[in-house]
Amino acid sequence: MIVENTSLKGVKILTPRIFEDDRGYFFESFKTSIFEKHDLPTIFVQDNEVKSSHGVLRGLHYQLNLPQGKLVRVVSGSILDVAVDIRKGSPTFGQSEIVPLTVENRKMLFIPEGFAHGYLVTSNEAIVTYKCTNIYDPNDQYGIIWNDETIGLDWGYNSPILSEKDISLPTLSKQKYLPIY
Repeated sequence: MIVENTSLKGVKILTPRIFEDDRGYFFESFKTSIFEKHDLPTIFVQDNEVKSSHGVLRGLHYQLNLPQGKLVRVVSGSILDVAVDIRKGSPTFGQSEIVPLTVENRKMLFIPEGFAHGYLVTSNEAIVTYKCTNIYDPNDQYGIIWNDETIGLDWGYNSPILSEKDISLPTLSKQKYLPIY
């Protein structure tokens, strides 16, 4: 497995080694020894799977009391996966990383605790799975509007499909509660 650092400390792109033959393919999506070697968490307490249609944008979400590190992978389709550093005092506060994740490239993105996360579905539909370092608590959910100009994300899409909750999220500068670096 190749593990690449990104411009945001702790955010990493993981590309598994694929073994293909006439029967299909095989790859390791998680291996404790590799994760330990690259300072990635080895304990995940919750797995999620989400199916979405083209143009659906989920995010930008984060948690405070039970912050979640997330290991994101596409099982079907393609997405633009986004991590935003929202840790007060961080030298990269407000900066982002956008990584295309597809069933073809089989890349995974690790987003550490203290980052906002979101993604846009770029295929007809996508199935996304992600492992979490903490359990989800519906009373501990926060978010930032997807098109916050101060973050300046280039989603390559102007009219995504959003949930009612995500439509009304505030900008980063209007957040009352943020993690501390």
